[in-house]
Amino acid sequence: MQLSLLDLPWWGLVLVTLGLTHVTIAAVTIFLHRHQAHRALELHPIASHCFRFWLWLTTGMVTREWAAIHRKHHAHCETSKDPHSPQIHGIRKVLFEGTELYRLESRNAETLERYGRGTPDDWIERNLYARHTRLGIGVMLVIDVTLFGPIGLSMWAVQMLWIPFFAAGVINGVGHYWGYRNFAPNDSSSNVVPWGILIGGEELHNNHHAYVTSARLASKWWEFDIGWMYIRILEMIHLAKVRNVAPRIRYNASKTRCDAGTLQAVITHRYEVLAKFARFLRATAVEELLSLRFNTTPSSADARALDPVKYLLQRDAKGLPEKERAVLDQALHSSTVLSTIYSMRQELIGLWGRSPASKEQLVKQLEDWCRRAEQSGVGALREFARTLRRYDSPTGEMSESACLRGRIPALPQARRA
Repeated sequence: MQLSLLDLPWWGLVLVTLGLTHVTIAAVTIFLHRHQAHRALELHPIASHCFRFWLWLTTGMVTREWAAIHRKHHAHCETSKDPHSPQIHGIRKVLFEGTELYRLESRNAETLERYGRGTPDDWIERNLYARHTRLGIGVMLVIDVTLFGPIGLSMWAVQMLWIPFFAAGVINGVGHYWGYRNFAPNDSSSNVVPWGILIGGEELHNNHHAYVTSARLASKWWEFDIGWMYIRILEMIHLAKVRNVAPRIRYNASKTRCDAGTLQAVITHRYEVLAKFARFLRATAVEELLSLRFNTTPSSADARALDPVKYLLQRDAKGLPEKERAVLDQALHSSTVLSTIYSMRQELIGLWGRSPASKEQLVKQLEDWCRRAEQSGVGALREFARTLRRYDSPTGEMSESACLRGRIPALPQARRA
């Protein structure tokens, strides 16, 4: 007796299941993440509602809740207010119980009120999608069993577990715990793998934290973001419009002094600047740490305690735990070179902090920073300063109001590589 409408071989069932979960992943990354949470692109109402309907069937997630929790994560990344930081809750908790952390935060009315603005609030959202979240996944169960028979129950279970594990667990957990980094934001975000296929491009998590409003998550030529591929397809058939993509650094080899274009480029690419700073100074820092290690006697301190310093040099001492701050202070006190590297890094960060300085004053401060870096006696710091002076912006101008407020300018609109 035929118990299903479709009679597929086992491999066909596997392919269908993977296809269904992939559609859900695409809906999360394109609609919930890049469109709703960060406004990196606009979606045609048809595409937007198709994504909303599919997510109601396969996840039961409420758009307002998801966007609000994710925005709060960025606003308070890796602090006690971060809803799902492995640095706060532990990697095991976030990886295997990330959904529970999401549910707890979704009950926080203050989070929804402060961070959930601008999300869908029409009749169908209020009366169906947000009110009857379990109805959708129940309908999905009926559809799976009707189409595929009893095995449809297992297919449905895979669908229900896919997002909680890969999105709530892997991205929120592993994406802040393990991987490689192209940029150096003041958090532990990392790219899990360079090919964003299984989780729709969300694997490139460090890239996202560097340019949060970018619709494209891939940064290097060898990285692939399948979510961006889908967005481009939607754009070609007029169902989407990209608002922001991460700009590329431009160089002007003839520049020997900092100008407004240099300042704009440094501020716009601030996390890439910090990553380059770390790469330029890494060998010098390691050499200095080895010197300190060999000169440290067992009675004065454990030499191995100096090993983490090369990572601590890239963090703000104010946000470090007391034990790590003490290790960093010891290294800085013991080495003029490390102290110079660290203080110059902190001064560079101060250029894009909130400051009452005018554009002209900031340009002068940047040029003064480069001059002192060249005169520091640290060869790698001198070479980095010369590279920094060659940074340029497409327009060579920066928003006067942004400079006066000391705020970071918005990313350029829909700029293609």
